[in-house]
Amino acid sequence: MAKKPKAPNREGNIVAGSMFRDILSQIRRIPRGKVATYGDVAYAAGYPGAARQVAWALHGCGRTVPWQRVIGSGGKILCAGELGFEQRLRLQGEGVEFTGLRVRIEQHRFHFFGNLKGGKRKKKVGREAKQENR
Repeated sequence: MAKKPKAPNREGNIVAGSMFRDILSQIRRIPRGKVATYGDVAYAAGYPGAARQVAWALHGCGRTVPWQRVIGSGGKILCAGELGFEQRLRLQGEGVEFTGLRVRIEQHRFHFFGNLKGGKRKKKVGREAKQENR
């Protein structure tokens, strides 16, 4: 009996669905009071250089993930208008501090791989871990 093919996601792309799942699972790891950049999330999900795809994944997730904890590089909130204001209020409610318009990222950045001092190896996650387990 032949295997039933996977149903494509709403964009019609099975690969993008898997990628978005990996990205959203990494965002769910960010605890209250911590933030990560779009690039940090992409790297942790196994897709270095895919910061724009992190934004697309957040577009379609609704309110099921802590979207407010993902910020632009340098600690900037990239959402415009009311959504940007809401993001700032949510982060402040979690205890995240700001200097002007930027998050104090050195104090509140979430390290997906822990602090990599002393030449420790990075833990493989996302796509890298799945390929290793095959």
